[in-house]
Amino acid sequence: MNGLDSLILEIKEHLFNEALWWKIGEGALRILLIIIITRFIIKSGKILIHKLFTVRTRSAIRITERREATLMKLLENVLTYVTSFIALMMILQALTINVGALLAGAGIVGLAVGFGAQNLVKDIITGFFIIFEDQFSVGDYVRIDQFEGTVEEIGLRTTKIKNWTGELHILPNGSIVQVTNFSLNNSVAFVDVSLTYDADFTKAEEVLQELFLTLPEKYSDMVKPPEILGIQTMAGADVAIRVTSETLPMRHFYIARILRKEIKFCLEQNGFDVPFPRMVTYSREPEINSGKMNMGG
Repeated sequence: MNGLDSLILEIKEHLFNEALWWKIGEGALRILLIIIITRFIIKSGKILIHKLFTVRTRSAIRITERREATLMKLLENVLTYVTSFIALMMILQALTINVGALLAGAGIVGLAVGFGAQNLVKDIITGFFIIFEDQFSVGDYVRIDQFEGTVEEIGLRTTKIKNWTGELHILPNGSIVQVTNFSLNNSVAFVDVSLTYDADFTKAEEVLQELFLTLPEKYSDMVKPPEILGIQTMAGADVAIRVTSETLPMRHFYIARILRKEIKFCLEQNGFDVPFPRMVTYSREPEINSGKMNMGG
């Protein structure tokens, strides 16, 4: 019983030890300050990065908007990783953990694990060359293997691609071998216009040419007026004329729909009929009736 009483007394002494609680409170306050300062540094750093690139857009010497968006996102990620790592080390030190010994042990463990981390190193090196060579940037529409969509983020280890239905594909940079970038050059929209065989093709081309000259003013995605290449196909009920239009990158689908609408209204206003399959039927009833009349006579 005396041993139990002494144990309870010792616990009470520790619980009511003013120096102990002062040390705990000081450590908690230090950790709280570290977290607040870390969040402030990250938030302020991101604002500073945005302002830095905003100033560059107004200067005479600047890089492309694609690379600006990519580098800005990359710098934000690096700032977050580095600041969070330093804050973690400071929190461990506030908890009276020997950070130097921990880092030394981590170095030994890292050396042992390094032989199995070849894929990680490959991802980082590939990500560096993707950004350095400007293979693709944030906002570009790309196809990587079977994945196709808009690049949302390029990191040192992974690349995020979002397709038009909303799925987000996260690809390790080391797995990226071949890339098709649709956003580097202008696109081309093409539309086949069907006319009947008896239509006046010369007049139709003149009417369409007049229409095409007015379209770039209405639709800024058109680089220049559309062109008529000539007759594309001759089917059973119609003749198709191919029309092409150079557009801004990845705007050819939209411009193709606009061209179909404008061409349809223009042809209708100028009296051109829409071709449709025609069927001619013959009735042999009069011959049968006349044969019966001859037999009766």
